[in-house]
Amino acid sequence: MSKDIEKPSFEKTNVMNPLISIIILNYNAGDLLINCVDSIKKSNYKNLEIIVADNTSNDESHKKCKEKFPDIKLIENSENLGYCEGNNVGIRVAKGEYIVILNPDTIVHSKWLDELLSAYIKNGEGFYQPKFLASTDHSMLLSTGNMIQIFGFGYSRSKGDIDKGEFEKFERVNFASGTCIFTSKKIIEEIGLFESFLFAFHDDLELCWRGALMGIKSFYVPASIVYHPIEGYSFRWSPLKFKLLERNRKYCLLTLYSRSTLYKMIPALFLVDIAVLFFYISKGLGRMKISADIEILKNLKKINEKYKKNQKIRKINDSELINQFKNEVIVPQWVIKDKTNSLFNKFLIILSKITRIIL
Repeated sequence: MSKDIEKPSFEKTNVMNPLISIIILNYNAGDLLINCVDSIKKSNYKNLEIIVADNTSNDESHKKCKEKFPDIKLIENSENLGYCEGNNVGIRVAKGEYIVILNPDTIVHSKWLDELLSAYIKNGEGFYQPKFLASTDHSMLLSTGNMIQIFGFGYSRSKGDIDKGEFEKFERVNFASGTCIFTSKKIIEEIGLFESFLFAFHDDLELCWRGALMGIKSFYVPASIVYHPIEGYSFRWSPLKFKLLERNRKYCLLTLYSRSTLYKMIPALFLVDIAVLFFYISKGLGRMKISADIEILKNLKKINEKYKKNQKIRKINDSELINQFKNEVIVPQWVIKDKTNSLFNKFLIILSKITRIIL
């Protein structure tokens, strides 16, 4: 991680007062949505617009929110467009110079937006994320930046750990968490919107990795605090989530790595695929793994078209990106038992080190 980036201080930075658009995608979030908007209203930074894009909620949460906060902009989608396209709808109508993608089950600290804006102005174009703390236990970390393992797995650093003050430096990370991403409208216009094919999961990883191809970096801003449930209200660890994670991991590999890199990784990726299959079978989710692979095969034409687009915008080679990526995947024990996680990581670390030599 870079250590030469100065930690931002909003008080030190004489910034203007640009409009910031906050986009909240809602799907049956209930009172969580109202609580989220209420916390945004208490932010120190006031020049903002709040856009709620609703994915056909049947709990009336979006309408209740509009009744309580008439000044929000409410978009009612005609169908559930998923995380990606649902947020894209909000981005398209946003008028702000800066964009925030924010989950409806979050509560924001009063200075969260000041610090994100200050970090962007001080350090330039990029994707920025705050420090995430558990909403029920403010001593528990949920993310101090998100990481990419070289075989396409994404994970939140420090998830489930106690906050001991170890991650208080502003620094570069592999990708910014989709729970709260801060960037500029200019960046979105330059690299494009969320990839709608993904629907949900690894969407933030794909967006930031795509940006990294163009030299656009991701950063962690510890001075900005956002509170979030230990696991989000939507999907949680359902069979569908496991399927989308695996399908979208492969989509990212096939569209973001160059073909020459992928060819060299084929033996390792084959072994990883076997390991993932056995893991899914052990969870009773073998059908989800097979379904994920079938969907990749069915969409090879789409994947190849996206690959060509990504290679046209590429300014950074894979070796430079891979130097930033990790060998292991750190997963909380409530998702994968310590023993299983340890064995899988030993396997990944050995395979990753060998792969790095080949590359």
